Amino acid sequence: MPDARVRHLKDQLIRAKVYLSLPAIKNNPHMTRELRLRIKEVSRALGDANKDSDLAKNAYDKLKAMEQSLAKSKQIQDDCAALVKKLRAMLHSTEEQLRVHKKQTLFLTQLTAKTLPKGLHCLPLRLTTEYYTLNSSQRHFPNQEKLEDPRLFHYALFSDNVLAAAVVVNSTVAHAKHPSNHVFHIVTDRLNYAAMRMWFLTNPPGRATIQVQNIEEFTWLNSSYSPVLKQLGSPSMIDYYFRAHRANSDTNLKFRNPKYLSILNHLRFYLPEVFPKLNKVLFLDDDIVVKKDLSGLWSIDLKGNVNGAVETCGESFHRFDRYLNFSNPLISKNFDPHACGWAYGMNIFDLDEWRRQNITEVYHGWQKLNHDRQLWKLGTLPPGLITFWKRTYPLNRFWHVLGLGYNPNVNQRDIERAAVIHYNGNLKPWLEISIQKFRIYWENFVDYDNVYLRECNINP
Repeated sequence: MPDARVRHLKDQLIRAKVYLSLPAIKNNPHMTRELRLRIKEVSRALGDANKDSDLAKNAYDKLKAMEQSLAKSKQIQDDCAALVKKLRAMLHSTEEQLRVHKKQTLFLTQLTAKTLPKGLHCLPLRLTTEYYTLNSSQRHFPNQEKLEDPRLFHYALFSDNVLAAAVVVNSTVAHAKHPSNHVFHIVTDRLNYAAMRMWFLTNPPGRATIQVQNIEEFTWLNSSYSPVLKQLGSPSMIDYYFRAHRANSDTNLKFRNPKYLSILNHLRFYLPEVFPKLNKVLFLDDDIVVKKDLSGLWSIDLKGNVNGAVETCGESFHRFDRYLNFSNPLISKNFDPHACGWAYGMNIFDLDEWRRQNITEVYHGWQKLNHDRQLWKLGTLPPGLITFWKRTYPLNRFWHVLGLGYNPNVNQRDIERAAVIHYNGNLKPWLEISIQKFRIYWENFVDYDNVYLRECNINP
């Protein structure tokens, strides 16, 4: 058996600790001293080794010495019932400790995911300061006549993270066969608007076209028109997020994230209003990296569907019953709990079909019905599954590979074949808690020599 000696040493430590806790051994000072000495010796020999080749040279000698001491202990305390009772108590204690540690890990991971690193806090401040030193003629992007040309490839990116948005644009342009045909429409919030503009003014994406808009300037997007905007500002929603006694609730923890309160996160349901002159748009999340040319997505026949997306039902927890409350008759009568879910993050939307089928009003209708959060909790995927129910065309799964933000076991071959890889989950590539082996794909499109990144101490 591989690494059998490491396993044997670890088992010996457990057995020795069990014997030490039993009355017959406790009442034998000589045996107690001997076992404690053996525990120290084996622990030192074992160290941090996970395989036999890592063990200290004297590990085998210590193993044999421990085995002799354990044999003596067995002669003194040969009561199987007492051993079993003690092992059960140890197992119960270990399981309880594991439960507590898992809960603490979950809380700390969620907290870290919501915390902006110092460098990413510094960057927009630095860029904003520089932006307001420019005169009006220096604040304009070139090729703005392309913004409404339906013959070009248009991307929608809604983000308040300057560096993440830069990686999405950089990686897309780097793999585009004809960069001049690609147009990026970035929408951000008022706080990051100047910084986002300054970044792309000083770091233009080659021959591609950039537009940066401030969501605050969408005057049509108000609580009178949008049910979700009205709900986000309601006292009940504020209570749901910030009520003190909910702070440590496991069921509520993952929803206590500022992104759920941001209208930027819900803007994806208003694409025809944001782009009234376009007929198709590719929606991208800001935690993705593009690895291949995406222009082929615009030529896919969606067969009358509104949304083209990669399905995610390879595992049962990615089906509809994972996201929607099927104990509610409104849900159970209208949807299939075993239906396949699909992914946000890279979606081709047919805006002509969207308008024809009046999708925004479908979304509004379900949001109004969910005013008390009884149909689904929070987020954009559950209402997306409902809104685009039977209106989603399944794309080949290699267009969009998910899981790099939570699953260290994503298949390497799938990553290499993917057009887009997605760091969905808490372990974002710009955070220290990211999965290191996946971080390189993101860092390939970050210029760490950039003056703003250097000044803000943003390093690999």
